Amino acid sequence: MKARTLGRTALKVSEVGFGAWAIGGNEHGNSYGPTDDKVSIAAVRRAFQLGCTFFDSADVYGWGHSEEILGEALEGHRDDVYLATKVGGDFYHGGVRMNFDPGYVAFALERSLKRLRTDHLDLYQLHNPPADMMADPDTYESLDALKSENKILHYGVSIHEPFEGTLCMEAGKPETLQVPFSIFRQEWIEDLLPMARRENIGVIAREPLGNGFLTGAISPAAKFPHGDIRHHWPPQMIAARANAAKHLSFLASDGRTLAQAAIRFVLAFPEVSTTIPGAKTAAQAEENLRSSESPPLSPEEIVRVRGLFAKDVDP
Repeated sequence: MKARTLGRTALKVSEVGFGAWAIGGNEHGNSYGPTDDKVSIAAVRRAFQLGCTFFDSADVYGWGHSEEILGEALEGHRDDVYLATKVGGDFYHGGVRMNFDPGYVAFALERSLKRLRTDHLDLYQLHNPPADMMADPDTYESLDALKSENKILHYGVSIHEPFEGTLCMEAGKPETLQVPFSIFRQEWIEDLLPMARRENIGVIAREPLGNGFLTGAISPAAKFPHGDIRHHWPPQMIAARANAAKHLSFLASDGRTLAQAAIRFVLAFPEVSTTIPGAKTAAQAEENLRSSESPPLSPEEIVRVRGLFAKDVDP
């Protein structure tokens, strides 16, 4: 497993990490369908065995359950991994609401630490805060206080759109940005990565598999169970994404799968410090992690993929 430096944090993290959204299960919805905890633990441990050192979660994933799974699976290996989680989805007071109040952030951190079975986090991330907060340096004072207590070593922000990353970097405080970067969402290449390089910001690419569609395993007529975020997607959107993946079948060559090629695409950009595909099984974790040693995309393949995106293959 190759390692990359996570921006100015100087942490050397595996270039393929583990995204722990799905292993939170679907009891509270907003996930990727049902899970089996024993299978989830096996997936995390297999990723670790294959050299994964960066594990990313959020407290709201499964209302703490994703963090619990990571804590159990990685117990005894704390010094060998980097743990990252997110805060802002307050599920403690009925339903889920955004909450970035300093007192709440500190409260939520203590509970995340307990679930993860650790006394500190390597990276704590604000989970999709409002844009006006991203641009305000005062937003990050509570995180600086937690750093001074050594409860977190570094902090960043999880965002949805490139302009939000610009706001964060202009504030001058976050050390990392987590972005939904995939073949389906390439706007980051022109609109964020150059500035991230100049500011030495660690870029974490989430959803490199395009919500599973870039595995090529989802049919145009697929239906998803309750608790899966894709359950409410319009049939036209599901069909468009599945058909878009078919246009990329040429990438499944040289002994790599389409999923591995999709991961290799985001890794083709050196500004990306790590990418965090999700996995619910050991087999999925192995396929994801093996992408680090699979053949990189050729310049011609990258040009072709970018050309397809420019022609609105993106659903």
